Amino acid sequence: MERYAILVAGGSGTRMGAAVPKQFLPLADGTPILVQTFRLFAGLPRVQLIIVLPEAHLPLWHQLANDYGLAAHHAVAGGPTRTASVAAGMGLVPDDALVAIHDGVRPYATADLIERCYATAATTGAACAAVPSKDSLRQRMPDGGSRAVPREDFYLVQTPQTFSARLWKEALAQASADTVFTDDASLVEAAGHTIALVEGSYGNIKITTPEDLPRG
Repeated sequence: MERYAILVAGGSGTRMGAAVPKQFLPLADGTPILVQTFRLFAGLPRVQLIIVLPEAHLPLWHQLANDYGLAAHHAVAGGPTRTASVAAGMGLVPDDALVAIHDGVRPYATADLIERCYATAATTGAACAAVPSKDSLRQRMPDGGSRAVPREDFYLVQTPQTFSARLWKEALAQASADTVFTDDASLVEAAGHTIALVEGSYGNIKITTPEDLPRG
């Protein structure tokens, strides 16, 4: 099966408090976050890459791609929601392909994790990287109180989330127009499909606040 990867990078950097969108901020070695994430996927065999950005950010990305000599890929403008942005990239993906959808600001995923997600999706149709919760968890109750819930029953969702492209597109077609999905596994699950969990990594963080950036 053909393999695609859609890197979604629609952040504005509000929580980062930065003058530029967080996906363009430098890591400790000076490499922009999104460039590092791109290189991770570009280093895998037989993966065709699609970058999804707000239209206003495309010129900066094209400049970075040229400056860093990045491999050939498609860059498309996203939509008003994450699902709409992924759909914009999915328009370039054949129905019979596998597609990994990954946060552009998760530069520390590993090649092994990505390959395991592709392999699992090839047999199940839908795979999601996740790690067990390390912390004790409590559920907030309607009366304002809370109750403990079994930690071992809960996982923290990561990306990549990898699917049969046909399955993802069918799930989108079935989704209610007013439903907001925070990730693609939720979209596919809402259409009645089971999501297989793939053991992720605690190092596969999503860079969201200044504390997430490594110090040189």
